[in-house]
Parts: sequence; C-alpha cells; structure tokens
Amino acid sequence: MKKVITYGTYDLFHEGHLNLLKRAKALGDYLIVGVTTDNFDLERGKLNVCNNVMERIEAVRKTGLADQIIIEEYIGQKIDDILKYNIDIFAIGSDWIGKFDYLEEYCKVVYLPRTEGISSTILREEYNESVNIGIVGTGSIARRFVVEAQHVSSTNISAVYNIDMNECERFGKEFNLTACSSYGKLLAESDAIYIASPPHTHYEYAKEALEAKKHVICETPFVLSTKQAEELYQLAEKNKLILMVALKTAYCPAFNHLISLLKSGVIGSIISIDASVTNLTDENSPKLSYGSMNENASFTLLPILRLLGTDYKKIEFYSKFKNDFDIYTKGIVQYNNAVASFQVGLGVKSEGNLVISGTKGYIYVPAPWWKTDYFEVRYEDQNKNKKYFYTYEGEGLRYEIKEFISSILNASISYTKLSRKEIMTIVDIHEAFLNNPDIVNIIQ
Repeated sequence: MKKVITYGTYDLFHEGHLNLLKRAKALGDYLIVGVTTDNFDLERGKLNVCNNVMERIEAVRKTGLADQIIIEEYIGQKIDDILKYNIDIFAIGSDWIGKFDYLEEYCKVVYLPRTEGISSTILREEYNESVNIGIVGTGSIARRFVVEAQHVSSTNISAVYNIDMNECERFGKEFNLTACSSYGKLLAESDAIYIASPPHTHYEYAKEALEAKKHVICETPFVLSTKQAEELYQLAEKNKLILMVALKTAYCPAFNHLISLLKSGVIGSIISIDASVTNLTDENSPKLSYGSMNENASFTLLPILRLLGTDYKKIEFYSKFKNDFDIYTKGIVQYNNAVASFQVGLGVKSEGNLVISGTKGYIYVPAPWWKTDYFEVRYEDQNKNKKYFYTYEGEGLRYEIKEFISSILNASISYTKLSRKEIMTIVDIHEAFLNNPDIVNIIQ
C-alpha cells in the first residue's frame, strides 16, 4: 500500500484546497492529511486564520478524501510523521517548490499544481474587510500595539486620540495615523477601539465606545470597580459587541500550554503559587502615579485565578507607599486547600519568576515569566525533570490582537482565553485593595 501525506492550514476551505487533496489522493492508496494547529500557525507568524482548528479539521473530513487526519503542532514534525506512518510520498502545493526538498532523504517529494486565481488570502481580502482600530493613548504600550498589529491580517490601525493634541499629532505623524482632535472623531473613524490611556479613564472611554457600537479592547487594569465592569459587559452583550481585556499573558500560546499541563496533574494537586512582577521605575515615570497594583497585579493574579479558581476565602495586602501610591505590594490569597502569594513593585526589585508547587513536584517559570517561552517541571528525582521551550513572537501583543480580530470577524463572543469571571475577580481584588483600611503599611 502506497501512503501519501500532505499538510495545510485549510483556512476558509475552498476549491483550491479540494483540488490539492484530490491530486494528493491520486498519488497513492492511503492519504494522511496534517492540519496545522492555531498555535503552530501563530508561531510561524501566520496570524490570519479565520477558522479554528476544529472547524478546519471538519472541512477536510467532509471531503471524504482523507483516510486519516492528524494535527501538526511543531516545527520538524513532518520528518517524525513520515517515519511514524511509513510514508512513501510527501505532497505539497507548488508554491512551496524547493522548500521541502530535504525530505527526499525520507520519502519521495511531489509538488502539486495549485488552482489558479483562488486562495485563502484572496478570499480574506474579498470577504473580510479590515477592522479599523482607533487608539486612545500614545504611551509606550500604544506604540508596541501599533507595531504588533502589523503582524495580524485584517487589522488596520486607523487613528489615534490623546487629550494632549501635541502628543496626538506627534504619534499620528510617526505612525501615519489620523490624529483626532476629539474622542467622538476617533469613534467615527473606527470599527473598534484600543484603550491604552491612564486607568481612571478606562471606564468612560469604554462605555462611550460601546454605546457608539464599537468593539473594545482595553489595557489592564480594566476598570476600578466591579460595578463598572458589570455595566460594560452588559452593554457589550446588549449591543452584541466584543469587549476584551488586553492581558497579553492570557493569550500567549506557551502560557496556555503550561495551564493545560498543570491541569493534567503533572505535579499532582497544586498547593501553592508564588508570582512576582517588579521593576525599578524612573521617579518621573507616570506609572508611579498609578501604583504597583494597578500596573502589574493583573499579571500575577492570572495564574492564581486560572489554577486555583476565583472563589478564594481571604486576601491580605502588605504595601509600601510613596506619595499615596503603592510602590510595592505583597498579597496573600487563601483558598480552602491551597495558598497563593503575589508581589508587585515599581520601586522595589525582586526575582520576577513564577513557582507552582504540587504534591508530586513543582513548575518553575523564570523571569520574565509573563512572557512565557520556557518553563521546567521539577521532581524530587531530578532524572524525571523536563524542560519545555516555546516560541514567543515580538512583544506578545500580536496574540491578543489576533484573538480580538478573529472574534470580531467570526462574530464570536468567547471568553475561553480570559473568562469574564476571572476579569471580574481581578477587578474585585483591585477594588478591595483601593478601599481596604486593613492594608499593612510597610514603613521604611
């Protein structure tokens, strides 16, 4: 029996895909089709999939041409698959001519002619208009957002707004964007709004955008009270809009792999989590006027809430203040069967790692763990230790942008990467800190 294998994304499945599969099928007796995962496409910089992996697998299955469908998850897998399945022929589209000649060492390589005049790229251009995103704020995170958005298809940064018109015009000129003299003008120019302004302004900007029927992605901290958060979510639901929080770690492929691994019980029952994000900030930095909790707590709370849940029993805060803003805060979160701690700082420095302790071992994620690309599973028997490496592209913002744009284009209000309950709990903890008379003040 002659076995053939081919691979593809099969996004927006079309006639060209069907013809390629027919040609591959005709080469042998048994056809294996590899469908690339969403994360693998992201790692290759291909942030343009409109259909998720399950939808793409189903499209291939419905053709009836594949005798077996597998998932392609990592670079180098093709050689592993060829050896594993005893493949005779590797088939791929002619636009890849020469790219896979190295596989000739393992099997015959055939480049198949493609159907002229049709491709997923053409279909996206015809059917998926670009989402025009207007930016509120011109700080460093807004600058990174503009650069990262260039790596996500169907995304167009159209305009910018800042109450400081000089800053607005400077930013607009630098990135060739329309500098809007009012927020109303920005809304008129945009399909969606990215809010990267000071935290106390998030609620008003988000509310006005949602009332204007614009999708919203908002930087952390989302808003400063659970009442405000609930109102915005209800407004988004009423108007059938996407409301997303730009907590980039939550959308990072490696972080999600880490969570899946932990939930499989690889270190047994989780007993303790310790997360830290601290940095020494210039005294003139505007971040100091926000405080450590506002600036960094969302990141440290993410793994705690994701792994231990949102129903904690008690939380305590220990802080050092300067000019009424915390330059350092340590939080202790109690659960029925576990405990977690987090520390955030803008004027205090510590090791920025993440340690998750369990009954069978622990996981160590080195600094900067919020940009997860590597972690270790460690046991009492060091021979069982295992290291995991993943790709983290650019500043990491492209992953959240891709999720935002995909949700808009597919009209899918999904909170799978970062649940509404998790966001509401993070906001609740922020509010508890801001209104807590029992914070232990660390005096120098």
